[in-house]
Amino acid sequence: MAVGTAMLAGCSDGKESASPELPSSTCFGVFTPAELAPFVGTGDEVRVDSPGDLRLTAGRTKATCNIEVDGKPRLTASAERRPAGQEVTWGSEVEKHRPEVLPYAGNSKLWDSGAAVVLGCTGSAEAFDLTLFIDAVPDGLKQEERRPAFAALMQTFMESARQQAGCDT
Repeated sequence: MAVGTAMLAGCSDGKESASPELPSSTCFGVFTPAELAPFVGTGDEVRVDSPGDLRLTAGRTKATCNIEVDGKPRLTASAERRPAGQEVTWGSEVEKHRPEVLPYAGNSKLWDSGAAVVLGCTGSAEAFDLTLFIDAVPDGLKQEERRPAFAALMQTFMESARQQAGCDT
């Protein structure tokens, strides 16, 4: 598991600290700093705790990326390989946010601080489902920008996760 920490000096002109500097490729090699900037907020120190990839197998069924800024959780992205057709319970924590379905994925949820999707995959040996989840603190986004931003971030996550996890469909 890769862990990275960057120390940055805050602005000295009396304004709040700037956005922390993220590695050029973050969370399983999926996201760029520009894609994550609206979700990490401001601060001096960023810590990324993530494996380098999403190559999930029957033996490695889950991968999680956590990003903290100044010791505070800012973003979590996770992927889990599950048996095909297994029922997913989104839970009251997601449902209380009045989620909607992503426009490009049927078995999905989108809310103001995250998104989740279940992808059906046909792997080389067997069919499986891939559950992707993003949860973040979108302080840098206006209310009306949040769901579109999470939808775009999840689309990037889905495209990379399909390839890395060996989804043929």
